[in-house]
Amino acid sequence: MSIEIPAGLEDLLVRFTVEVLRNQPRDPLDFAVRYFQRLNQNQNQNRGGGSSESLPSPTAARPGAVVSFTEPDAERSGEEDEELVAPVATRFTRRVSVSAETYNPDDEDEELREPRIVHPKTDEQRQRLQEACKHILLFKNLDAEQMSQVLDAMFERRVEVGEHIIEQDDNGDNFYVIERGTFSIYMKVDGLERLVGTYNNRGSFGELALMYNTQRAATIITTSAGALWCLDRMTFRRIIVRNNAKKRKLYEAFVESVPLLESLQSVERMKVVDVLGCQPYSDGERIIAQGDSADCFYIVESGQVRIVLNKKGAETEIAVCSRGQYFGELALITNKPRAASAYAVGTVKCLVMDVQAFERLLGPCKDIMKRNIANYEEQLARLFERDVDGHTETAGPRPGTSEVLR
Repeated sequence: MSIEIPAGLEDLLVRFTVEVLRNQPRDPLDFAVRYFQRLNQNQNQNRGGGSSESLPSPTAARPGAVVSFTEPDAERSGEEDEELVAPVATRFTRRVSVSAETYNPDDEDEELREPRIVHPKTDEQRQRLQEACKHILLFKNLDAEQMSQVLDAMFERRVEVGEHIIEQDDNGDNFYVIERGTFSIYMKVDGLERLVGTYNNRGSFGELALMYNTQRAATIITTSAGALWCLDRMTFRRIIVRNNAKKRKLYEAFVESVPLLESLQSVERMKVVDVLGCQPYSDGERIIAQGDSADCFYIVESGQVRIVLNKKGAETEIAVCSRGQYFGELALITNKPRAASAYAVGTVKCLVMDVQAFERLLGPCKDIMKRNIANYEEQLARLFERDVDGHTETAGPRPGTSEVLR
């Protein structure tokens, strides 16, 4: 039997559910009766056929618009500071599209007005969640209290092969952290859907649509059974977007001074800032190891980084990167293991971008990087030229460049 869902029903139910979660009424049935009566009265007034009698809230709703519905003060007293315990979500819960709302990350009062969402977890679940979130760059700059709120608000979703987690051009509802499983990334290019990347048992996705109130930029489909941890839009924007706004102010001038990023537009540079994490290193600490698989790209914020090549057991310093210079890109572009190691010289801070963000955001810069790959081979030839005495002559990178074999 074919059942047609009436136009506007899903939107109506979503808006009602949001109001229930916001108000937490003691009697949901009575709340529903008054909510829909008021919605009906407002719509009648909008059509010019309603009563002029004042309603519980001054907001007049157009057809299909959200109705701000507030419980009487007597019923709400003593409940303002209670945490909102969200219902447990399962993989059978149908995902709905949520319209993008205006959000001001500089509005301190807005954070106080938003309820704190908590999904109860067992000790075992929380341990798995903490492990999955350990290397998520978006979380690196959160303080302990912010991180605790993020972990509280996340909920587990089990996925099976072939599930569409997000769809390109949909509005964003959640941010996703991968605990396990493999996922394919598809984008529509010239009208055709093409595979542009994969996730393999780690990583995160879905942040861009939530940060910028834009539609999903890609489709993510599961290719093996797995598990995701999901963070709702409200909490993501309240904590992550607010934190990123502060980070933007801190790093905006620095990122504009990085020569590699000059080819990006201003809005593209800001997206780069949003996905960068700041990682400190102590003197002599190894940042990347020759032969390891590549998962991140680095820009030196402060200090210096030695690039060292190990050839037949002998280490040779081939370059030193300083503020504004970058390293770690070659392995990402060529999909090969790290060709050299990098060590901190003194106290160092690096801005770090994971491989997925690198692929997604630095497309305009990759041509510049590829042009420099030819220089790497020239540098190697110069580095290991033998003089007549059999000694190795070393030569650093060309003046004014930071590109080295790595």
